[in-house]
Amino acid sequence: MKLSIKETQIAIKEIKSIFEHNLSENLCLLRVSAPKFIKTNTGIQDDLANTCASVKFHVPSCEFDVEIVHSLAKWKRIALGKYQIGEQEGIYTDMDAIRKDEKLDCMHSAYVDQWDWEVHINRQDRTECMLRQTVSKIYDALKSVENFIDSKYHRETTKLPNEIHFIHSEELEDMYPTMAPKERENIITQKYGAVFLIGIGFPLKNGFPHDIRAVDYDDWSTLNGSFHGLNGDILVWNDMTHSAFELSSMGIRVDEKALMTQAEIMHQIVNTSYHVMVLQRTIPFSIGGGIGQSRLCMYMLEKKHIGEVQASEWPEQMCEECLNKGIQLL
Repeated sequence: MKLSIKETQIAIKEIKSIFEHNLSENLCLLRVSAPKFIKTNTGIQDDLANTCASVKFHVPSCEFDVEIVHSLAKWKRIALGKYQIGEQEGIYTDMDAIRKDEKLDCMHSAYVDQWDWEVHINRQDRTECMLRQTVSKIYDALKSVENFIDSKYHRETTKLPNEIHFIHSEELEDMYPTMAPKERENIITQKYGAVFLIGIGFPLKNGFPHDIRAVDYDDWSTLNGSFHGLNGDILVWNDMTHSAFELSSMGIRVDEKALMTQAEIMHQIVNTSYHVMVLQRTIPFSIGGGIGQSRLCMYMLEKKHIGEVQASEWPEQMCEECLNKGIQLL
């Protein structure tokens, strides 16, 4: 699928409009305004499990420092209560982040744009069944975008299967115990085309988690049957990168028990104002996540580099390599 830069810009707008509409319809979401930066030291910032330092600056008129958001995982949960969002309804917003410590490659940028969404649920909804139902609704919105692209651009090869395959990280480790996590993701996603990998953060049999997750937003420690976790990632097979391609990270948010359990596992202290809100149950129970906007456009438009669908900065050597391969970065 070969599009010019102008055609790509038109297609990006179409993809975002269609997906945003279907996502909000499927999950009963209200679009809200959201901050690009927040006050430091509140505990609301998503610290990405301490893997990335935030970009901070001082606001003289406020007489305090602020930091550009990494995501709105915690802010959204507070907003559900502030905006008086009812149960089984939610919010979504455009989230723009700067992750200056990101290791840049064809799939990762220092600029992150995603739809951040959050749905108000009750305690009884904190189940794997709710998680799966929500994933299926998001996947339906993804399929609607693909159907549009296939129809408009007469693409004959549909990449996404009719249904997404669910599997636990612990189950995946049992299947491929000698493989590294990313190798497991590749083999299972190539097999099924689209996978939701459940339970990311809890230590596996080898003593390490499939991937690191912060202790205070997704619930990855709750035991469901034989496996842990009420969170996960939506992965699709990407023929352009020949790898599993993460479109979304999401999960049911921690309650007071999960927060304390996960903090103990990771040897972290529970001491922020946000932690107090969770422990005292002054914010709603919720499920939420983020869906990459540039990631989705890159996948749907069969681009080889995320810089083909977003304007960012890249190392000179990478720019030269892309130019030599006929890849035009924005």
